[in-house]
Amino acid sequence: MGMDLRGFIEKAEPLRALSVMVTQNGEKIGEYHWDQKCRRNIYSATKSFTSAAVGIACREGLLSLDEKLVDAFREDLPEKISENLEKAVVRDLLTMCLGQGKASLMGEERPYYREKDWVKLSLSLPFEYEPGTHFLYNNAGPYLAGVLVQRRAGCDLAAYLTPRLFDHLEILGTMWERDPKGNIFGAGGLCLCMEELHRFGLLYLQDGNWKGKQIIPGEWVRESTRKQAENGTPYGYGYLFWGDRHGVFRADGKYGQLSMIMREKNAVVSIMAECRDTDALREAVFEEIYPQL
Repeated sequence: MGMDLRGFIEKAEPLRALSVMVTQNGEKIGEYHWDQKCRRNIYSATKSFTSAAVGIACREGLLSLDEKLVDAFREDLPEKISENLEKAVVRDLLTMCLGQGKASLMGEERPYYREKDWVKLSLSLPFEYEPGTHFLYNNAGPYLAGVLVQRRAGCDLAAYLTPRLFDHLEILGTMWERDPKGNIFGAGGLCLCMEELHRFGLLYLQDGNWKGKQIIPGEWVRESTRKQAENGTPYGYGYLFWGDRHGVFRADGKYGQLSMIMREKNAVVSIMAECRDTDALREAVFEEIYPQL
């Protein structure tokens, strides 16, 4: 049965939505495109792909969430190591609870850094809080997580994910932002088309299983998409996924790049947009699409 998207279209069009796609019980039941389905920057929805890479790397024994950053990044540490940096572990890179008091490597900052070594830069910033205690949305954590996977795997993040994730989801060739030293930027800058982002959401709805093959460990998917940190909302934050009402977790990028995993409805709703009021865009999903599922 198709879904009536007219109410959503009416609300989403003035918010500059570009595409919406709805799949339930393995069947696409709704789709609308205001623009061509070309590849677009998914901004911070990229972080959820980095989360997947960390989960796969853990399964392969390349790293552990309990590893201390002072061990994992021994060559990149500042001269004076604070007590809080000493306590930080890989898990803190994924929950936005790294302990730093100020966000860094954000979109409006990256073009203007004169420092070319962003790993050293990230670790040199003050760790003002005990890791795990203070939520601050910050690109340093997911960036460092991506660099760590690349170093342990001996290849860049796109090359690492190609046979392990991208090939399975039919994501052929990727454009992805890099830092000045050539490391892929795990906190943002991956470009995908609508279907590619949507398939990623479906993979997570299926606990990491794709066409009968376990691409990402099921336990990792479940841990990533449950509350791991308090973030000032009732829903919390997972491992580079945002919680939302009705038990929904979402990959979420600036300007409304969303893949919303709705387990209670066995559904995924994905959106691409150029939206400046993403709260209103998500509200439209819960008002116009969710009740029909």
